[in-house]
Amino acid sequence: MESLKDALANAHSSFSDRNPASHQAFLISRKHLPGGNTRTVLHADPFPITFASGDGCTLTSVDGHRYIDFLSEYTAGIYGHSNQVIRTAITDALNQGWSLGGNTLYEKELAKLVCERFRPTVELVRFTNSGTEANMMAVATAMAWTGKKKILVFEKAYHGATLSFRTPPPGAPYQDMNLPHEWVVGTYNDVPSTQRLLSDLPSNSLAAILVEPMLGSGGAIPGSLPFLQLLRAYASSHGALLIFDEVMTSRLSYRGLGHKLGIQPDMMTLGKYLGGGMSSGAFGGRADIMAMYDPTKNGGVAHPGTFNNNVISMAGGCAGCKVLDEQTTKRLNDLGELLKEKVQCAIDEALGFKKAVQEPTTDDISLEPPMYITGIGSILSIHLPSPELLSLFYHHMLSEGIYLAERGFIALNIELGVADVERFVASTGNFVKRYKGLITRT
Repeated sequence: MESLKDALANAHSSFSDRNPASHQAFLISRKHLPGGNTRTVLHADPFPITFASGDGCTLTSVDGHRYIDFLSEYTAGIYGHSNQVIRTAITDALNQGWSLGGNTLYEKELAKLVCERFRPTVELVRFTNSGTEANMMAVATAMAWTGKKKILVFEKAYHGATLSFRTPPPGAPYQDMNLPHEWVVGTYNDVPSTQRLLSDLPSNSLAAILVEPMLGSGGAIPGSLPFLQLLRAYASSHGALLIFDEVMTSRLSYRGLGHKLGIQPDMMTLGKYLGGGMSSGAFGGRADIMAMYDPTKNGGVAHPGTFNNNVISMAGGCAGCKVLDEQTTKRLNDLGELLKEKVQCAIDEALGFKKAVQEPTTDDISLEPPMYITGIGSILSIHLPSPELLSLFYHHMLSEGIYLAERGFIALNIELGVADVERFVASTGNFVKRYKGLITRT
């Protein structure tokens, strides 16, 4: 039987043969970018694909290969790559000039749309340039509001470039560089250990709990209702703020995943798709908390930022909010549920399981099936026993014309349809049949 090492080497060799233009672009970029890269997550061995264009749900590489996009810019590309409503809105805004250095009507309209959509959580909102900035500001807001310093976060969570609590795999070429706050790191979905961790904290020391209602980059692991309810109850009874990072998960229901689960945080962060696919982010919440930023009152706090209200993101966001209406949001997430169900069935059938496996709810790897899919709606993730197998899956899917993250992360966009889902399912089944021995042996 072919070893995993040999299978991956063969996949890399085939990829290199098919993509000489991407390889050349990579080599040239190394002269000016460290490792040819300015965004770590986009690197993949032996070198990353370089794209030339995108249209609808299709990406075209500089080598002329076309891929169905099941990554959707890590959730930011929810509209696909050429939505005409958003294009028109941005063009109209640019025709009026940009970098105006003052207020415009766009941020006022977008703020209204955001507050109306994410009520009752978001009573007032402020804009940023990214989800990272939104979470940074939400944490800073909680510290200023409570006068306390400790922030509870959870392993495997990713809240931004300087707020990452994922454990790099052994031998990883980089380390995350987090802000030097007083982090308290718990285990996601583990109610007993979280209760113990909270009981051991010094009295009246916790400023905030920052949590995703479903881990996004950490594997699309839904938060259990008892776990999230525990966090809400503790924050309420101990004078801390509960912050839901919904930079990714706000797309999973029209008013956000927290609203769907029936849990209202004190603050909520947004990003990714919020600016119509342009750079954007936002943080908002209770009016009394957000009033600290009111410049018409004395004694507040400042939140500068040259591009917080840039006309491109604001205009794109206004259009995007209207494109992604309640019906479209539901259709997209229903399509994601269909994909999840069909993929798991294809995996089970190819592996010889008589019925679908249950998604693991613990970190005990001995209880995990060899391959499975997790997530909610339009955000999903494939799980395999090793990073090498995930890389092999990634290269297999590329060879079949499907683009997703090397780590198995999947995000749908509104341009995808049932036929695209069927192609993804068939390609996944082909992978399992071809590499069944490696999947079950690893």
